Amino acid sequence: MLKTPYLLFLGDAPDPLAAKVAQGIKDWRPEHALGQLRLEGCQADMRLPDMTIAEAVEQGARTLVIGVANRGGVISERWLDVLEQAMAAGMDIASGLHNLLTDEPRLVDAAARHQVALFDVRVPQVSYPIGDGKKRTGKRCLPVGTDCSVGKMYTALAIDKALKARNVPSDFRATGQTGILVTGQGVPLDAVVADFMAGAVEWLSPDNTPEHWDIIEGQGSLYHPSFSGVTMALIHGGQPDALVLCHEPTRTHMRGLPHYELPTLEQLMAVALPLARIVNPACQVIGVSVNTAAFSDEEATAYLEELEARMKMPCVDPFRHGAARLAEALLAC
Repeated sequence: MLKTPYLLFLGDAPDPLAAKVAQGIKDWRPEHALGQLRLEGCQADMRLPDMTIAEAVEQGARTLVIGVANRGGVISERWLDVLEQAMAAGMDIASGLHNLLTDEPRLVDAAARHQVALFDVRVPQVSYPIGDGKKRTGKRCLPVGTDCSVGKMYTALAIDKALKARNVPSDFRATGQTGILVTGQGVPLDAVVADFMAGAVEWLSPDNTPEHWDIIEGQGSLYHPSFSGVTMALIHGGQPDALVLCHEPTRTHMRGLPHYELPTLEQLMAVALPLARIVNPACQVIGVSVNTAAFSDEEATAYLEELEARMKMPCVDPFRHGAARLAEALLAC
């Protein structure tokens, strides 16, 4: 288990979205987020106190969490000195990057010298089975997105929270680095060997009581040429009873791919639903989750009202307004 509280390391994140790991921890586990450490040129800000290593340790920080999710998931050479300083001060280091802490000789040596721990969240801890597609008891909901980083994890966490508020048995099932750091458990799905990804999702969401809902964290996008594979594994391994479409309306192209346009929500539904019905013919799309962070309150309300009139289903920003209506639609399906 990771020691809390955390100092969130934002490094030299080029934009706020690149620090989505830190943002997720700050939004969903604020009691663990003691402060932030930013390098020169960092363009992300969690609105937490900026701290040095010494200040963070003095105030009780026990783990430095790398809060950056850069393209390729690499540990920058610029970060190594800071990570070593944190270990010298007695802090553990936690990371969800593809580039493992334990593959960096300088960090492994420093951890041994200072008797602290390196936690690589993206290392699978289980030998997952090959998926078999057999029907499982219980119910499942999966958010799917028009793009990467549009709010699928936030949507899942918000729906889980709304179901629990109604005393409906529910579990958030983390499938990515931020979700695992928020909840302390899950499957780092994009680090699982491809043949076993669907089986890993089946393992993550096993048989349960008929009224129980697993809210499975979505990943990638069926329309993203780089990351569609993990989405496909979630759809077939998850066997969702319900899909929630997720969208960020200010995007002009797929994240990281300026030569690819975003699909419409209608296009996403037309592709995702038939694929989900291969493993669960009863699957339904029950609503739309919109990340309206770039909008004012008035703009968000107007956009959601117009979208709902077009889509004929609940359209909400579950982080801004709560997920009550999505939870109600889920229970009605």
